[in-house]
Amino acid sequence: MSFANYKSVIEQGDTVILYLSVNNMHAIKVEQRIKNKKNEMVENVFQTPYGALKVKSLIGQTFGSKVALSKGWAYVLHPTPELWTLTLPHRTQIIYTPDISIILFQLELKPGSVVLESGTGSGSLSHALIRCIKPHGHLYTFDFHAQRVEVARAEFEDHLVSEYVTVQQRDVCQTGFGPDVKGVADAVFLDLPHPWEAVPHAVEAMKEKGGRFVSFSPCIEQVQRTCEALAQQGFIELQTMECLQKELTVQTRAMSVLPLPDFSQPQHQQQPRGGGGGGVAGGERAAEGGEGGAREQCRFLTGVPPPSLPGHTGYLTAASLPPRWARTLRSPPQPLSA
Repeated sequence: MSFANYKSVIEQGDTVILYLSVNNMHAIKVEQRIKNKKNEMVENVFQTPYGALKVKSLIGQTFGSKVALSKGWAYVLHPTPELWTLTLPHRTQIIYTPDISIILFQLELKPGSVVLESGTGSGSLSHALIRCIKPHGHLYTFDFHAQRVEVARAEFEDHLVSEYVTVQQRDVCQTGFGPDVKGVADAVFLDLPHPWEAVPHAVEAMKEKGGRFVSFSPCIEQVQRTCEALAQQGFIELQTMECLQKELTVQTRAMSVLPLPDFSQPQHQQQPRGGGGGGVAGGERAAEGGEGGAREQCRFLTGVPPPSLPGHTGYLTAASLPPRWARTLRSPPQPLSA
């Protein structure tokens, strides 16, 4: 299955997304037989809360089709970077779509861009980067963990996007990005514990005309040290942001409309005016009885915020590297004297 090009019919060896509900999706490789725990070849049957799915029945189906389970049904979808992010096997903590969208925007990517990424992790961001830069761009992604590198390389080959990505095992904080990518990058992204140590290496990897830089850090202390390193290396337009997604629910609400006093008369002669203003545009009014007399009630549609917001994920720090002739290097800050 290629994440770079779309197709209509499911074939042997494809990766598909089995959609049961918004919070219940699974990535499945379409193989008729697989090995069990005893290393024996058995029929590939995928178990779900709504019954079993014989995976071989997907061959020949159209992407987007409704498929039968033994106790219900599901949809089989074409994989995308967004769906892969929700279903991929976690080898590390991953970056999710809200943060990914900001990263892609801040890196200013386009088809043909050359991007450096460290570390690769579970490959969540890597698939989104590849979609942005194909067919003429290239992604160089690095991770210090040998096993993660091998698994990521196998996934890229299985998803038929290996021609757009090069995976290497490397600790970029200590040894840089390597001579093969010196002066070739349009953008650099870092998801590392100590991103400030890799900032000088990022400058060496970028083109002479400059480029964009983004780092992801969960702690503000990491952001502070990264910004200091960026300023020392001549980066400009430093900006740090946080993405907190808030979903509003549309609901019908009711509000009692109190009568307004008549301000055209002296205060001791004022009488409340029935059916006073204060209504909400687009709402519906109805009489409401009570001890204080009839009141009008306004019913209207409104957006209601959630009772709680998602928690903090990380800070995104973005910066621009100007052309070489326009860079101004700064001295590192000196410690305060006692």
